[in-house]
Amino acid sequence: MSDIKIKVTDRDGVLHEVDAPTDMNMNLMEVVRSYELAPEGTIGICGGMAMCASCQCYVKSNHDLPEKSDDEDAMLAEAFFVEDNSRLGCQIHITPELEGLEVELAPEEQ
Repeated sequence: MSDIKIKVTDRDGVLHEVDAPTDMNMNLMEVVRSYELAPEGTIGICGGMAMCASCQCYVKSNHDLPEKSDDEDAMLAEAFFVEDNSRLGCQIHITPELEGLEVELAPEEQ
């Protein structure tokens, strides 16, 4: 098994350093859900289809992420609390290159 360390700041401002597997085809939203870093039913509502923005996060580290897809760009255009560094966690696939990734979960949309 090949894990990387990533840092996730939850919606309460608490920093978590977690192990994320690179060999299970997981995305960041699934890692956040597996560690229960957001209350059940508040993240990944659409199941990772880039259709709800519930997994929006702010990328704090200087990682070279893949370009946003048209679907991700369109969803972020309609989301709340969007910043220049906003991404959808479901669109960030866990790869060895993301070692040390730091993200903060965006506030829950009310």
